[in-house]
Amino acid sequence: MSKDERRAEIIQTAADLFEKMGYSGASMDDIAAAVGIGKPTLYHYFRSKSELLWYMHEELIDGLIASHRARLARGVAPEELLRGVIHDFLLNIATRRGQCRVFFENHRELPDADLAVATEKRVRYEAMIEEVIRDGIAAGVFRQVDTKLFSLAIFGMSNWAYQWYHSDGRFTHDEIADAFWDYAYRGLMP
Repeated sequence: MSKDERRAEIIQTAADLFEKMGYSGASMDDIAAAVGIGKPTLYHYFRSKSELLWYMHEELIDGLIASHRARLARGVAPEELLRGVIHDFLLNIATRRGQCRVFFENHRELPDADLAVATEKRVRYEAMIEEVIRDGIAAGVFRQVDTKLFSLAIFGMSNWAYQWYHSDGRFTHDEIADAFWDYAYRGLMP
């Protein structure tokens, strides 16, 4: 197993433990045991639990930004950009539930320097989504709304799904994302 593969395994295992035990409840001992490595080996990959939190945050936010930028580069229409944003959230929740939980609940526990970077990326991503709504309004695709408030509504609706979504539930993550997009799009229609 390569170093990158081992790091990914540690991140996934830690995220699963954080989902079950909470970020504060899971220790580096717990993570090492769950991965099946010694604690000194774990420290070879991550110096601390907060560093693990940092990598989880960065992986999620960087992925969201990259996915959005890829759609922008393809010239996707505003309504489809918004659909993609919602799908990104629900896909992450479906495939990285524990990582999403710590992303939403524990990012403020990052060390100050990391928190500043994390906050800047979150603000940048939020601004990107507001820009989608502004562009849709300018194109006449969306009605006039407060872009900040509407983007927060999108985030709240989509992100909160980590609290209740289960893969064996009534709807798939794609069905939920499509329903959320439909609610948002109908709310934005001129």
